Amino acid sequence: MDEQELARRCARSDDEARRELYETYSPRLLSLCRRYARDAAEAEDMMQDAYIKIFRIIGRFRWTRPGSLYSWMARVALNLAFDSAKRRRRLARELMAADSLVEEIPEEPEYGQAQAVPLEILLSMIEALPEGYRTVFRLYCIDELSHQEIAALLGIKEKSSSASLARARAVLARSIRQYLNGEGLFLSGGPSPAKRPQDAARGRNDGEGIANESRPSPNGMQYSGKNEVIKVKSDEDRNK
Repeated sequence: MDEQELARRCARSDDEARRELYETYSPRLLSLCRRYARDAAEAEDMMQDAYIKIFRIIGRFRWTRPGSLYSWMARVALNLAFDSAKRRRRLARELMAADSLVEEIPEEPEYGQAQAVPLEILLSMIEALPEGYRTVFRLYCIDELSHQEIAALLGIKEKSSSASLARARAVLARSIRQYLNGEGLFLSGGPSPAKRPQDAARGRNDGEGIANESRPSPNGMQYSGKNEVIKVKSDEDRNK
C-alpha cells in the first residue's frame, strides 16, 4: 500500500499496516539511530521507542510528497535521540564555541580526490570528528535537516550550526589530503597509519571496492556504500 494509505490505516490501529510500516522502514530508521547512539543495543532501544511514539501520534502526520512519511518518522526518532537535556547542554557548549573561532577554511578536495578514498575510510573520518561537529555534519548532510531545524533540535543558534558545519568540512578536507598524501588518517589524536588508495586496492575483499561507488567532496553529492547510501546535498541544491 502507498504511504498515505499506510499512515491512515496505522492511525486506525490496523495491525497489518503497522507490521508493514515496521518492516518497510526499520532498516533506514535503525541506520539513522545508529548514527546517534553509543552502541548497537542503544540504537535498537532508540528505534523501538521511536516506533512506540510513531504509532501513538501517526494521526498527526500529513502527507506532502513521496518520502514524506519516512521524513516525518525520522524527525520523531531524532527528537527522541536528543531528548536528554544533559546531552543537549554538552553539545550546545561545544557548538557555540565555534562561533568565536576564526580560521581560514581550506579549499575542499577535488571530486576525484574524495572519490579515490575508500568509503570505509571516509566514514572513519566522519566518525573521528569532534562530537559536536560530527553531529551537525550528520544532521545536515546525511539526514538533511536545515540549520534552522538543527538549531531547534540542539538548542543552539543557526549561526552555531552553520559555523560547525563549515569547520567539520574543513577537518574532512584536511583528512582527505593527508590520506592521499600518504600521511595516514587524521584523527582527533593525530595521524594514524592507513593504506593509501593504491595499497588498499590490493587488499580489498569482494564488495569492498570503490569502482562502482560514487562519492562527493565533503559538501558534495552522494556516497554509495555496500550497506547504505549517504546522500549529501550542497547548500545550493537545498535551495532549489
